[in-house]
Amino acid sequence: MNTVVEVEDLHHSYGQKPSVTRVLRGVSLTVRQGEFVAVTGRPGVGRSTLLGLVGGLDSPVSGRITVDGVRLDELGEQERLRLRRDRIGFVFPSSGLLPVLTAAENVGVPLRLRHVPPGERDERVSLLLSEVGLADRAGRRPDELSGGQRQRVALARALANRPALLVADEPAAQLDAECGAALLELLYTLVRRREGTALVATHDAWLLSRADRVLELRDGLLREAGPERRPVPSPS
Repeated sequence: MNTVVEVEDLHHSYGQKPSVTRVLRGVSLTVRQGEFVAVTGRPGVGRSTLLGLVGGLDSPVSGRITVDGVRLDELGEQERLRLRRDRIGFVFPSSGLLPVLTAAENVGVPLRLRHVPPGERDERVSLLLSEVGLADRAGRRPDELSGGQRQRVALARALANRPALLVADEPAAQLDAECGAALLELLYTLVRRREGTALVATHDAWLLSRADRVLELRDGLLREAGPERRPVPSPS
């Protein structure tokens, strides 16, 4: 099985002496192709920092990150941008949709950036919107959609380029319990359907119980959470 993510002895901190906050203190991590890996931990421990570093949104103080066979520290800014565009899909707590574009146009943005032919682009956008249950909302702009619908569009956009890795940072954090649960179940289903690879920061018991592995970030280090530490979802 191929390795999609390889993180070695990752260190990261914020601030300057004497007020330096060390967030990551030697994190190592491997995610193989087809794995759904969940990262949990208390708020403020650095889960978003870790996911941002793996996604190439920031550079660590030290350590190595390899994504889909590419060393991030060996890339220039334009190469990192292309890597994020072509090989990594992102879903954040806020959808980040472009307000002047329709749902379909937002999903199609990554495909336009890769110059996918219009016919193929339209077909893929239509399929993705159908998969997230928004085929009838394709022409709506973000302000005409609910919060849950906007996050579904963001998920479709993240999957548009068939990324090697999906990075999702608490994607349901700004949704109510019902909408959030539906979004996470959809995210899990779509990743599994595609035999995709995902690294997801979450506290959701349902998702944690289904992940291939659960990793807990605590005191700047990443620890494997065995079955005894996994939450059991409440009966529906």
